[in-house]
Amino acid sequence: MHLTRRDFLELAIVTGAYLATNPVSALAKMTLDDILSFKPVGNVTLLFTTDMHAHLKPHYFSEPINLVAPKNLKGLPGTITGRDFLKMYKIAPGTLEAYFMSCVDFPVLAQKFGKMGGAAHITWLIKHVIAERGRDKVLVLDGGDTWITTAVGTFTDGKSVVDWMKLTGYDLMVGHWEFTFGKDIVLKRIKELEEAGCEFISQNIREVDEFGFEGDLVFKPYAIKEVGGAKLGIIGNSFPFTPIANPRQFVEGWSFGVREDTLQEYVNELREKHKVDAVILLSHDGLLLDIALAKKVKGIDVIISGHTHDVVPKAYKVPGTNTIVVIAGSHGKFVGRLDLDIRNGKIMDFSYKLYPVASNLIPADKEAEKLVEKYYREVDKKLGLSKEIGTAEVMLYKRDTFFSTWDWLVGEAINDYYGGDLDVVTSPGYRWGTVVLPGQKITVDHVYAFTAITYPNVYVLKRTGEQLKAVWEDVADNVFNPNPFYQQGGDMSRIWNVEYEIEVNGPQYNRIKRVWIGGKELKPKKEYLVAVYGGPPPPPEAVEPGYKPVPVYEILINYIKKKGSINVRTKPNVKVLDAEYHTYDECYGGGK
Repeated sequence: MHLTRRDFLELAIVTGAYLATNPVSALAKMTLDDILSFKPVGNVTLLFTTDMHAHLKPHYFSEPINLVAPKNLKGLPGTITGRDFLKMYKIAPGTLEAYFMSCVDFPVLAQKFGKMGGAAHITWLIKHVIAERGRDKVLVLDGGDTWITTAVGTFTDGKSVVDWMKLTGYDLMVGHWEFTFGKDIVLKRIKELEEAGCEFISQNIREVDEFGFEGDLVFKPYAIKEVGGAKLGIIGNSFPFTPIANPRQFVEGWSFGVREDTLQEYVNELREKHKVDAVILLSHDGLLLDIALAKKVKGIDVIISGHTHDVVPKAYKVPGTNTIVVIAGSHGKFVGRLDLDIRNGKIMDFSYKLYPVASNLIPADKEAEKLVEKYYREVDKKLGLSKEIGTAEVMLYKRDTFFSTWDWLVGEAINDYYGGDLDVVTSPGYRWGTVVLPGQKITVDHVYAFTAITYPNVYVLKRTGEQLKAVWEDVADNVFNPNPFYQQGGDMSRIWNVEYEIEVNGPQYNRIKRVWIGGKELKPKKEYLVAVYGGPPPPPEAVEPGYKPVPVYEILINYIKKKGSINVRTKPNVKVLDAEYHTYDECYGGGK
């Protein structure tokens, strides 16, 4: 498949004109019933979202081309993508389901089916299900990474998203990126939610004193809810590695962890003391870790997972247990639904579905739409979010195990800003970030959707070759450790101006085999000039004089304005020696 920018523009004009004149037209009438189709089961409905990353408006987000995993985990949900995913779940290519759940032909299908997600459309869908089932039978849950990482989320300190959650009627949530607002803002927003009836629960966050001794729980460990005549115990697990994955300064005085021992204690307490009919874990651990956790902790009926952004259209029964695990993707693309038939203190039957939030087909809730527009106007006035600053000639995306076009653009932009002096630019392996289609105008809002964090500065440092390789090996061990309890989420760091070879199943701290910087083999003792962002600020004395730290989004906005037309490299800069690794052309076509 090789489509030129002209092909995309022509298709966009035709499709856009149709949708503009038929917003909920024949297309919607043919497919909306199919989207909503679900055979209710039993007396309890769990509706859940996760990893929305503050995308309050519809946008594009492709599932990754690659989900490379260590060989002992390959084949589990969350490690299959692309055509293999469609084959595994028997999904026909070219369908709405294929568009939402895989990368295959994504730019073409985007023009056919339109944008995804959007808070007002999620609200409409949740209210629709509640109206069908009755509020007493429905519990609405969120798995975190919800308030931040777009401009409208970050620059309202999460209030825009919290107000939307209150309007929609969420009952429970856990968190991760929320904590990067800092404790004061987090606690303020949680209080606002709780005043509206939504509880924040986490059994794995404790206060810790200056000597490292742990004290009381920061939040309630669980909630007990009467739903449809059944008594449910819902335990929360926020992201266990928050002080490692993000700067510790934001959660100083709090201690995190998986805490499987205390999790088991709370499961037992709910069953023995409170006599609940079912135990549910609302988790931001990550899918593979939750599958492993289900084998260690006995008595959990359902795990609603989050953090790793996986799309799993069938509930996964963990072998050797009575636990099922579900997860609802990311970026507001899906609302998950799990119906439970609970009788005589047991789950007798269940039914599960991921609703694709196809914003051209699912109506918008008017009240939620007004709320979103209000906050966008406020932030747009300050930042100029709607301003067009360039055009994408290839698809700009973030999510992949090793390489993305967006991060290559980041490398080019940062190097240009610092006068072309840099040897290496390292970008974090975040799993979030929208998509800009070939031929689509790049807006300021798009840039913030990749970069709107609360510690955005780029720093320039000097590092020896052996220091760089040691850092990259550490990241590789996080991503490819065969034990999910030692994976902290995220993909490999993106490394601009570097080519390398890797064995994902190689020995610990010896997975990266050869490295070239600027076309020359890495020299262990040589000092390289390196720009980094997305991590804890380095000590002031480590920052190279003459290279002023600047927010990454400022650098990118100015670079895209200067270039106008963005046509970056699409060929990966990594060779994976012991696993399949697919290319841009295989999913998106027409790369370089």
